[in-house]
Amino acid sequence: MRFSHLYRHIFLATVLAVSGCLAGASAQVVTPSGAQPVAANGPKTAPDSLIARSRYGVLSYDSLLTAMPEYVRALESLSRLRQQYEKEAEYNASNFKRLFTEFLDGQKNFPKSILLKRQRDLQNEMERDLAFREQADSLLRAAEADLMGPVRSRLDAAIRAAGAERGYDFIINTDRGACPYYNPLLSEDAAPYVRIQLNKLRP
Repeated sequence: MRFSHLYRHIFLATVLAVSGCLAGASAQVVTPSGAQPVAANGPKTAPDSLIARSRYGVLSYDSLLTAMPEYVRALESLSRLRQQYEKEAEYNASNFKRLFTEFLDGQKNFPKSILLKRQRDLQNEMERDLAFREQADSLLRAAEADLMGPVRSRLDAAIRAAGAERGYDFIINTDRGACPYYNPLLSEDAAPYVRIQLNKLRP
């Protein structure tokens, strides 16, 4: 009887000791030296604020440029200047054609001195016409730079202002297939905001 009572006490003490060890083990997670415990819900992802900030704008530069009133006026000025040069070039070509026809008609009857003079006149007229055309092309390029430069600068400033205001990381120009794909979930049409800035920058 005494032994049964003693066994019962020993058994209860053993059960309590084992229960305490199990409780301590479940309350403490042992990690390797220097390692950080891993959260139960897995690795952390990028903050939502970072994802929201990583946006970009999309636009067609040429579409915005050609819709600007200053661009239309610059084209009209260039067209008038080009017509003026073309008219002068046509006059030079007509004059050369006349001299050449006269030379062909009279070359059999001209004295040698006159024949040589007509040849020099034709050569000079041809060189003058070529020089004028080269000069006209150069003047047209310079005029285009002078007229279009301020227009493009204003559009560039409006794009920068819109990008800063909207918090874009960058703005994509879709002209000529330069960017065949962009994520629509991370982008938006920047053109309306650029137009707002253009109105603010209107001279």
